[in-house]
Amino acid sequence: MNELSIKYEPFREIVVMEQTKFPTPDDLARFTNIIAGGKTAAIYWAREVAFIYFPISINTETAARELIEKRRVYWAFLSYALMPKYKPLIETKEKIIMPVLEMSTNPLFQKVADWIKSQNNTTPVTLRTE
Repeated sequence: MNELSIKYEPFREIVVMEQTKFPTPDDLARFTNIIAGGKTAAIYWAREVAFIYFPISINTETAARELIEKRRVYWAFLSYALMPKYKPLIETKEKIIMPVLEMSTNPLFQKVADWIKSQNNTTPVTLRTE
């Protein structure tokens, strides 16, 4: 009889190809609404930072190898705004309502938020998660 083994192996590295800091969470919500093109979208929040990201697909052999062998993922784009207090929705003056997912218990999102707060908006950049 085969024994089931479950193993946790978090990403070792996130490579951020491009980043944009918005002056307010409302600006981030407007941007998210536009790029979502009418699809459901949400903003993540951890450690006083609201953000969205766009991963590069792992449908290529090279990307799959990076993920499996090196536990490295690539984010094509990361957008964020400082948001000291969590709130479940951002509502802009244009009545755009964007849900905000509270992810502060997730170690990966904690590290992403800490890294964002340490940045001076230089690109390209690498975020190490270990």
